[in-house]
Amino acid sequence: MKRRVQSQVTMQKVVPNVTDAYRALWDIPEDHGSVGFIACDNEDVMWLALDDATKKAKIEIVHAETVYGGVDYSWSRYGGEITAVLSGENVSDVQSGIRYVKDYIENRSACYMLDEEGTLGYYADWIPRAGRFYQKKLGIPEGMSLAYLVSTPVESTYALDKALKASDTKVSELFRPPTRVNTGGGVLTGTESACRAAVQAFAEAVEYCAFHPMEVER
Repeated sequence: MKRRVQSQVTMQKVVPNVTDAYRALWDIPEDHGSVGFIACDNEDVMWLALDDATKKAKIEIVHAETVYGGVDYSWSRYGGEITAVLSGENVSDVQSGIRYVKDYIENRSACYMLDEEGTLGYYADWIPRAGRFYQKKLGIPEGMSLAYLVSTPVESTYALDKALKASDTKVSELFRPPTRVNTGGGVLTGTESACRAAVQAFAEAVEYCAFHPMEVER
């Protein structure tokens, strides 16, 4: 039975006033005096959460990176699967950004597991309007919708084809398997309705793969 699995923030910290030397290490904008750090146990939810925060808080995402192998290979129980560095002109901006990231991760988006053991699953979600983070990262215009689709290597590769065939979207970022966390998938862009259709088709295709692993006739 399909079940929703919520992700969690594993650590969050703020540095109210950074030195010039520290600013240079992270390539922080000159007018930004504060930075924040946030780690999460799922990289995929985090990417959309970071983008969401850039729509609501006066921050920049100066760094975000996943660990090799996934959350099970993190150095500590607080390390998570991905760590991001946010910067802002002042500490209140950074604190707001972290709050928005945390809220998105823990309340607004989630992965889905198809078995009780948690060995079959996927993450497929869409946002109606990309924020500054994805506009810059993907080179897409303001107002563009996107679908974020990821699963394990074979399932994701098969399902991505189904998503493209079911929607008028294009691949703006490909997660060529295996990624750092041994998954695959991509970010598709298009209209809001097209991205919703892509998410539905992707999810259905992953579920088909999970329950018919040896079927090649479809």
